[in-house]
Amino acid sequence: MLLTRELKNHLRHNAELSEVAKPDHKPVVKFFTPDANATWLFSELAADGDTLFGLCDLGHGCPELGYASLSEISALRGRFGLLVERDNHFRADKPLSGYANAARIHGRIVA
Repeated sequence: MLLTRELKNHLRHNAELSEVAKPDHKPVVKFFTPDANATWLFSELAADGDTLFGLCDLGHGCPELGYASLSEISALRGRFGLLVERDNHFRADKPLSGYANAARIHGRIVA
C-alpha cells in the first residue's frame, strides 16, 4: 500500500485548499522505483481517490509538474520486477515549486 489513510487525508486536504486558492504546497509523499530511475513527489489527491498532482520524473531527464494515476503507479514494475515504493523517510523542506526548479536545473528530482 503506497498511501496510508493519514497521507490520503493530507493530500486531499491540500487539493481542497487548491480549489479556492493557489497555494504552493510542500510535497506530502515521495514514491520511487528501487530498480529504475523514476521518482514522484505528490502534494495533492483528487476527490476520485486516484488522481495525484505533483512532480513526476520517469528518469528521462525531463521532470515535470502534472497529474498521475495512483492505481497505475501502484501497478508499475521496474526492470527487475520490483514495485514502486514510498520513501518513508522523506520530509519536504520546501514547496513543490522549489523541487520543480531544482529538477529543471539538474534534469532529475533532487529530494
